[in-house]
Amino acid sequence: MESRPSAWDFKRLFQPKTVAVIGVSLKRERHPANVIFNKIHLRYPVDVFAVNPGGGDLFGQKVYTGIQDLPQPVDLAIIAVRAEYTLDTLKDCIDAGVGGATIISGGFAEIGRLDLQNQLADLARQNGFPFIGPNCLGIYVPGRIDTFFIPSERMVRPEPGKVALVSQSGVILVDQMTKFAEQGVGFSMGVSIGNKALVRELDLLEYLAADPDTGVIAFYIEGFARGEGRDFVQAARQCTKPVIVLKAGKTSEGMRAVSSHTASMAGDYAVFSAALAQHGIVEAANEIELVSFCEALSCYREAIDGRVGIISSSGGHGALAVDICSRRGLSIPALNQQQQARIRADLSLSVQPIASLTNPIDLTGSATDGDFMAAAEHLSRLPELDCIVLLLLPYSPEITSDLGARLSRLCRRNNKALIAYVPHVERYRMLIEGFEFNGVPVSPSIKGAVLMVEAIKRSKPC
Repeated sequence: MESRPSAWDFKRLFQPKTVAVIGVSLKRERHPANVIFNKIHLRYPVDVFAVNPGGGDLFGQKVYTGIQDLPQPVDLAIIAVRAEYTLDTLKDCIDAGVGGATIISGGFAEIGRLDLQNQLADLARQNGFPFIGPNCLGIYVPGRIDTFFIPSERMVRPEPGKVALVSQSGVILVDQMTKFAEQGVGFSMGVSIGNKALVRELDLLEYLAADPDTGVIAFYIEGFARGEGRDFVQAARQCTKPVIVLKAGKTSEGMRAVSSHTASMAGDYAVFSAALAQHGIVEAANEIELVSFCEALSCYREAIDGRVGIISSSGGHGALAVDICSRRGLSIPALNQQQQARIRADLSLSVQPIASLTNPIDLTGSATDGDFMAAAEHLSRLPELDCIVLLLLPYSPEITSDLGARLSRLCRRNNKALIAYVPHVERYRMLIEGFEFNGVPVSPSIKGAVLMVEAIKRSKPC
């Protein structure tokens, strides 16, 4: 791997005010470059220009014959020309004072054209010109820019939030954006880096570590150059924000798939995984864990030991949660008779004789808001617990939509981590929002809630 600048200037790349889409087609209306141009033109607060050597008109907008002909300087160039034209196009962008580029084009190292890819990287490096790609989707920043060549009506976009996701695979990134949106987890940025010929994970880690809009940094990684994995782990260890990694190429078959996809070198997965755990860098085993881990760590930054108190209105749900916690290395300390008596004394008269309070706490289907509040108040004050998992079933007739907000504030006040399970159905939206607006993660599954606890525990170095 070539040496790199200590820090690229990414401001114009990720916060552009002017954009050029180079390679639009006057013959194919749904050409990827045309989709990108039209999306930016209609939906984003930037000035966007279409470029094609033939000139002409696209969607009623002028097509310029070259980057040098544009009426104003350009912050970001989106390059979508054939691979053999990319080097000359990059030279033109540098000469025109463009701030950076995303190279959407494929046909480089992933098909054996490492020479052309290296020429692009060498030219950019010599001129201090950052680019993302090639063979990528590029950049998505909510409300600012979207260089993905996916039509707007087919994309699912997370709301603005605190999670940044950097992915070698563009489709993995798009798929994760759908899952994040379904879970209600917001994005600060998504970056598809493809072959990462120039800008790589370590560069983006350094940038995102200082980005005020980002609170959690997640990566989908297929492989590193020789020695690069060690540098990444060291930088992630020093980062003051949670770093989460989903790694592909864990098996010999997976390594071959990685190599054919983005020409990455998968390396020794076991060594890399052990290094992540040693330094408190959370590794997700799959894409479901990635979403749960990101949500939990965007709410809680302080690591825990994993001693869990469980509150539910269903004994069956509590038993399932205990099994999952045990399999994930979390402990469920039993409450002694004195602790149980204190909780029981504060429950409603109808619930007192029928509640089970050993941990998990089963308040039964007769529980009221006040019963949940009383149980949470007691558990949040116990030093032998460092997290509460709330299994909230809104079917109970005396549960109100205000309970999420009330429980969240109680646990925040007592400095106890709270994670909730609530079925994600539209009719329970107000209840879920009560948690989310107060910084409490909510999972639509019991396993997902337990995974969130595990993430907070694993953010602590071994």
